[in-house]
Amino acid sequence: MEKLTLAEAKRLNDTMVTEEHLKLHAANVSACMGAMAEHFGADKEHWEAVGYLHDYDYEKYPEEHLAHTEEPLRAAGVPEEDIRAILSHGYSIVNDVKPETEMEKSLFTVDELSGIIQAAARMRPAGITDMDIKSFMKKWKNKKFAAKCNRPLILQGCEMLGMDIQEVAEICIKGMKDHAQELQLTGNGQ
Repeated sequence: MEKLTLAEAKRLNDTMVTEEHLKLHAANVSACMGAMAEHFGADKEHWEAVGYLHDYDYEKYPEEHLAHTEEPLRAAGVPEEDIRAILSHGYSIVNDVKPETEMEKSLFTVDELSGIIQAAARMRPAGITDMDIKSFMKKWKNKKFAAKCNRPLILQGCEMLGMDIQEVAEICIKGMKDHAQELQLTGNGQ
């Protein structure tokens, strides 16, 4: 394949991922990646596709995350640059594939960040639809809120991007707002 499409990413992901919360995480990261692509003037759908496929092997191999990604995706015809981007989100956690491109740095950053945004949106009556950066930053500063999301890793990613957390979060919130229905973040009763 010349370029990974969102439809192909979803098809491939569905061959490995069955748990709804993992599919929802893939969609959250995809929405953030699309917004980051727009910020950098890149191909939105392509970045969304890479974001959607980033945890391809996680459900089946949580203890060996990303160790069962490269060969199957290569065999499926996923371009090398996309495989490398996916692998790079595990930098310093499970591998030493350092994020170098804007796409790789963005994926590294938004993977965890999307979880905090999702958690914050779920606390709001109107979900993400009326969330602003100020209300997000209050949640961000509370280390007990969404405590499993790795804030130092997110900040490391922001530093790689040459951006601050507020700027990246604002971009991601907008991206997730654009997909609020699909992400089940429209508030009470959906």
